[in-house]
Amino acid sequence: MSAPNAEERRVCWRARDELWRCLDENEDKGTHCEKLRKQFESSCPAQWVKYFNKRRDFLKYKERIQTEGFEPVDQSTKL
Repeated sequence: MSAPNAEERRVCWRARDELWRCLDENEDKGTHCEKLRKQFESSCPAQWVKYFNKRRDFLKYKERIQTEGFEPVDQSTKL
């Protein structure tokens, strides 16, 4: 597989951004964004789709930790 050229990358990133915007607006309810998800998956290499999905999950987790804080697990009950 050859690397995507500049135009293919732009198309992929645009599809990713549109999907993420839709997911943000619909609180990650994928049913509203299914058409955009299919467009994203067809516009980007499979490895990129996998990476971008993991990246979104990480960014959402990081945002939640920053806003809600982190509570460590109680270490007093060791096995």
